[in-house]
Order: sequence, then structure tokens, then C-alpha cells
Amino acid sequence: MIKPIKFVSPAEAVKVIKSGDHVHLSSVASAPQCLIQAMCDRGRNHELKNVFIHHLHTEGPAPYAAPEFEGIFQLDSFFVGSNVRKVTQSGYADYIPIFLSETQKLYRDGVLPCNVAMIQVSTPDKHGYVSLGTSVDATLAAVECAEYVIAVINKHVPRSFGDAFIHINDIDIFVEDDKPLEEAIFKEPNEIEAAIGRNCAALIEDGACLQMGIGAIPNAVLSQLGNHKDLGIHTEMFADGVLPLVESGVINGRNKSIDKGKMVSTFLMGSQKVYDFIDNNPGVAMMDVGYTNDPYIIAKNDKVTAINSALQVDITGQVCADSLGTTFYSGVGGQIDFMYGAARSKGGKAILAMPSATNKGISKIAPVLSPGAGVVTTRAHIHYFVTEYGAVDLYGRTLQERARLIISVAHPDHREALDKAAFERFGPHHQYIKNITK
Repeated sequence: MIKPIKFVSPAEAVKVIKSGDHVHLSSVASAPQCLIQAMCDRGRNHELKNVFIHHLHTEGPAPYAAPEFEGIFQLDSFFVGSNVRKVTQSGYADYIPIFLSETQKLYRDGVLPCNVAMIQVSTPDKHGYVSLGTSVDATLAAVECAEYVIAVINKHVPRSFGDAFIHINDIDIFVEDDKPLEEAIFKEPNEIEAAIGRNCAALIEDGACLQMGIGAIPNAVLSQLGNHKDLGIHTEMFADGVLPLVESGVINGRNKSIDKGKMVSTFLMGSQKVYDFIDNNPGVAMMDVGYTNDPYIIAKNDKVTAINSALQVDITGQVCADSLGTTFYSGVGGQIDFMYGAARSKGGKAILAMPSATNKGISKIAPVLSPGAGVVTTRAHIHYFVTEYGAVDLYGRTLQERARLIISVAHPDHREALDKAAFERFGPHHQYIKNITK
């Protein structure tokens, strides 16, 4: 039996939140902004205190993290997105370091309580099912574990398949809001990013199963794949860059061992075109993050090619991707999930790609990582390293060989200083290795 839906106002819906509760928000484009505003109104009225907020990255405003709500709301996010970066760095919000694959376990294993899950979903079908649309990730686990589930039914939320469906009988409170989803529009790659894209694309084989994030470098890679054949997608997220390759038949998933013919993801961020693309599309499976990011699931496909980025890399191949020194900038995310999964895949390639220097000309390749920098991907996990100056394969290489190879794709302005640092670290034998392996 399908229970009737009774809509209430956002203000009425958030009355179930109590002081001391833990509240989960659905991610990225699906952050329920009308509920967020209503919750913050209660905070301004001094009706709440010590409410813990959890989410992955969200698009749009995050007012609950503002200094004015100190002692009222405490954001402990699973990833430091751009909209909460400054408040996290200043100490008004905090961050839980965790592999993206394990975010769902925090709820399912009871490490974190979930008193209220605030989500945004599609309109119900005739069987009473709504879809989580662009945000399955850890949100499905939060829905399963929450004492109260508040759902914003929004006609703009796409009806995605996979693990995205939940029944309205499992929802406690309904709100209606038809505000369009937040969109993310990305700039065209610059010359450096385009060069990195070409160098990465040269490593991608026909029949490969791709994972890459969003932004200029992934878009640059995708733009170079027009002549490839039979590519698949198993990723944590994708954006507009895949659409032309799907339309041209380059991405078809026919070589995948699991989820054959389907594009697998756990959340999305892009333009309205992406949201329209996944709507009622059985070729896209929006899955639980415990599935998409499980390295052992990832490795079931052959030729998994994972392309991820970094903030800094040292000359032995240690990768910092979450902080600038002691200052947190993003998070662990799914990088190690996919780097390890790709490495385990038959014919797989774990690729780390980044510009050789910052916009200010500072080398992103360093003799040692900055004090306080977090090692997200260890030197044992990285295989291919790519900059605008080329691609090198570090797998099976010694520390001295790695240093030589990494320095070879550093910015020319910094190679001499890096080579001097390597000489001081490894002794004269480093120079010998450099000479005999040119």
C-alpha cells in the first residue's frame, strides 16, 4: 500500500531536528536548499544548539557553516568543498578524513548517528518510488539509518536508475520545491591543461574503463578521445565532458566485465545537459558509494584507467591531494579507492596528473612535501605520473629512478634545483642513474 503524500512547509518539516542531532544533507546538486534555509532560520531564532551537519561536497550556499552559527551548527564534512573551505580553514567547521568508499559505513556501522536525513528526490512514479537523482553516494545509507527522512520532491530532479530508488513509504516528511538544481559550468582547458590532457589520453587504450573527476584536466582528456573505441565508465562522478563521447559511440561499455553497457557513477555535477542525460536513462546506473568506490569491485573490470590530480608530489612519488601544508583544501575523496582499484585491474593504469607548477610559478613537484601536507596516495600506489611535459611510469622503479623520472617532467625552471635536492638526498649515485638511463 502506498501512503498518501502530505506536503508541509520547509519550516514545519525541520521542526523534527532537535538540539544535539546529527543531520545528513544530500550532496552536490541535490543539496536541499529550502530545508537548509529553514534549518538556519531555527538557528537564528535560538531554537537549536549543537546540531552536527554531515555531507560530502555540496553546490550552492552552506550558511550553517558560517561563524554566526557557532555553538548552533557544527559542520563535520566528509570532504572540504569550495563553499566551506574558508570556514573549515578558520576552524568554524571541521573535516572527517575518510575514503569516499567508506563514508556510507559511518552510518551503517553506527560510527556516526543519523537522526535526520534531508534529501531531494524526483517526483514519485505510479508505484510510489522516487529517485535520489544526482546524489546516491552516502545519502542512501543515511536514509536507511535516519530516524526521520525529510524529502524535497522536485520536478527538476532526474529519475536516475541503479541504487537511486527509494519508496515514499520510507520517507517521513514531504516538502515540495521546484527550484532548478545547482549547475556547475567549467572553463575551457588552457594550454597547460590541454597538454596534460593529450599526455593522459595517449595512455588510454581502446576498451579501457575510465574513472576521472571533473574540471579542466578531465575535460581536456575526454576531448582527446574522439578516435578511441569501446570505452566504458565506472567512476564516482562525471560531468558534461562524457556526453559527446556517448553520442558518438566511443563510450558504450561493451567491453566491461560487470555492469556491461552501463555508465556507473555515485554522484554528478555539471550542467542541465547532464541531468537531462541521466533522466530515465537505463544506460546510467547511479550506485551506492560502497559499490562504485570499492577497489575490489573496481578491479573486476579490465583496463581500468583512473586519472586523478594532486596539490603536490615529492620526488619519491608521495602524493598530497587534500591540503596545502597544514591548511586543508579538499579531502581524501575517492582517489585512493580508484588508484588502488585500477592498479589491481587486469591491464589497469593508475594515473596521477597535474600541472608542473602553480599559477604563480611555484613548482608543484617538491624535494619533500610541505610540512603538514597529507599523503593521500602513497609512493607505492602511484603508477603513471603526468604533467604538461610528459608522462612517466614509476611502477617498479627504485627511489632514485623515480626521482629522475619525476624531475624529467617538472617545469624546466625548477629541474636544476630538484636535481640538486635529489643529489643531496641520494648521493652521487643519483647522478650516475640519471646519466645511464637517459
